[in-house]
Amino acid sequence: MQDRDVISLFFRRDESAIQAVSNKYGHYCFTVAWNILFNKETSEECVNDTWNTAWNRMPPDRPSRLQYYLAKITRGLAMNRLRSDTRQKRGDGEYELALEELEYALHTGSTPEQELMASELSSILNSFLKKQPERDRNVFIRRYFYLESGKKIAQRYHLSESNVNVILNRVRSRLKECLQEEGYL
Repeated sequence: MQDRDVISLFFRRDESAIQAVSNKYGHYCFTVAWNILFNKETSEECVNDTWNTAWNRMPPDRPSRLQYYLAKITRGLAMNRLRSDTRQKRGDGEYELALEELEYALHTGSTPEQELMASELSSILNSFLKKQPERDRNVFIRRYFYLESGKKIAQRYHLSESNVNVILNRVRSRLKECLQEEGYL
């Protein structure tokens, strides 16, 4: 079933939409949650919550890429779950480590001005990533969106772990330069 057909099911409030997204993107969304939570039951809960959230958001939302729309929902739910969990350093600390690595490039605070600029910053980040070589962009996204470890990324792209670290360091440096040019640092 094509994504547009699945989205139409959501718009018609047809409950088979849930089964359709579960069949097509269940494993994908589970992997997104797993990479953050490293807990089977909690990841499954996040995936089920993703279907519920998608049901409640469509309509009015009409995503252009259903896979990424669902991944974004799953990621947000998993990160919220991780934050609310009382255990420290869950998921081998990958979440905390990834944020620490990006902190110097994406210095953000909680002032009203910075919150208002979040949308613009997102646009700049997307534009920046589109200009990066495909492998560098994919490595960066795997690390900072999917929160994969350097070791897992290295295996996926047949690289050494140190090569992955060099790629990430270079992309973060280029991102920092881009943000400085845009007046964010």
